[in-house]
Amino acid sequence: MPALQGVGVLVTRPEQQAMPLCRLLEIQGASTLRLPAVEIKPFGNRRETAAKLGALAEFDVIIFTSANAVRFGASLLDQKLDLTLAAIGPATARALNLAGYRVAVLPPRGAFDSESLLQHPRLEHPAGRRILIIKGRSGRPFLEDELARRGAEVVAADVYERVPATPNRAVLAALLASFAGGAVQVITATSLEIAGNLLNMATPALRDEFERVHWLVPGERIAAGLRERGLSSPLLQAESAEDHDLVAALVRWRSSVSGA
Repeated sequence: MPALQGVGVLVTRPEQQAMPLCRLLEIQGASTLRLPAVEIKPFGNRRETAAKLGALAEFDVIIFTSANAVRFGASLLDQKLDLTLAAIGPATARALNLAGYRVAVLPPRGAFDSESLLQHPRLEHPAGRRILIIKGRSGRPFLEDELARRGAEVVAADVYERVPATPNRAVLAALLASFAGGAVQVITATSLEIAGNLLNMATPALRDEFERVHWLVPGERIAAGLRERGLSSPLLQAESAEDHDLVAALVRWRSSVSGA
């Protein structure tokens, strides 16, 4: 029997990122529902942004903070292959590779956050270097602030924005019916933003259902953030937000509760 047979998972990633995770879950026997909690939209004008940044060769490192930053910002590189590129994690690195670029700076194997990326020798002591961060609008400012604190000249380019999804009443009513019918046992929350949006959009009845199921999160920071927001549901922690790590965490959990 497939490892996740009988497990229903609510996948809450933006639409573009939801399908690969759903496919992996379904291969393991899970059933999936999708409710994007965030919509991803382009931000700014590409030509104006490029003009503002000037010659990219003058930057010592160019950091992409997510696969979405690559999706909306790789065109700024203009097929220049001699730039020193950094990626915040493996998914971002893969997106750059698929766009035709080589990544020179990555966090330690298996890591995927700003704190880990800053351990790389090129970023650990960046005083006097010019660093470009290609990112989403209103994203976590830690990377930019810490590099500046370490003495780097930091320039940030916002190329996309995350907008809270606003599902209509019919969608929320159908989701409530799915929970009430026992179709969902696990909710994914791969960022605090996604988790917050889910909690904000929920009706009181849906919020009660959210408390009765497990939440799957990538790491302690997001788990702690959910507790701070008042969520008391049991939390399952994956090693990262990578699809395969999320699925592996669910398989381990299912194995432990089934006694296999």
